[in-house]
Amino acid sequence: MSDWNPSHYLTFADERTRPARDLLAHVPLVAARRIYDLGCGPGNSTALLVTKFRQAHVTGIDNSPAMLEAARAACPGADFGFGDLSIWLPPEQPDLLFSNATFQWVPDHLHVLERLAASLGTGGVLAVQMPDNLGEPSHRLMQKAAALGPWAARLEAAAAARDVLPGADTYYARLKPHFSRLDIWHTIYNHPLDGVDGIVDWLGATGLRPFLAPLAADEAGAFLAAYRAMLARAYPPQADGKVLLRFPRLFLVGVR
Repeated sequence: MSDWNPSHYLTFADERTRPARDLLAHVPLVAARRIYDLGCGPGNSTALLVTKFRQAHVTGIDNSPAMLEAARAACPGADFGFGDLSIWLPPEQPDLLFSNATFQWVPDHLHVLERLAASLGTGGVLAVQMPDNLGEPSHRLMQKAAALGPWAARLEAAAAARDVLPGADTYYARLKPHFSRLDIWHTIYNHPLDGVDGIVDWLGATGLRPFLAPLAADEAGAFLAAYRAMLARAYPPQADGKVLLRFPRLFLVGVR
């Protein structure tokens, strides 16, 4: 699959950064020395950390060269480095491990989060947000469109690119032994977008990538046409012509 496209991702910069702001508001630290932003993307979440913790050494970690290049340009107050979060560990003990919309892509991420929790010292914080939207029409219909076309066999792997998130009770059972306090909650955002094309534009930078990558240009166009037709029935326009993209996200904040 081709590298991420930072410009496309930031088409909805405010909407994508809002959950990071909400997550950061629940981090119970007034000061920190060392912070890692895991899956930092183009640096929008890293900038929040640099602004709030002005005395901290903030490092963004990502596995996308394009995203890291964009992050370095956008956030000169932080350091950035390449890392595979499935195996990465902080080289120095952190006060805060922060992650906005990343671990849903990491295989066996609960095991990874347990390992990261163990790297924190007493009082250290793990703060994570993940989209929990695979049950939404936007994603169910994506998989339906993939299964119904001549591309079905080639898109089987795309449908398995992300697993459905476990329930909050599973996260609590696995992670609470590592923390003195663990908060878990869901927030549902309702984003007004410019019709079904707005939904496709939003997801084209994220969830649609594994579906479009194996397809030639003409096939990708046919796939998107079928997907748009399904979306039009699932997302009726509001009085102002917008459609509301319902977007559940899971948050967890653990204090070591």
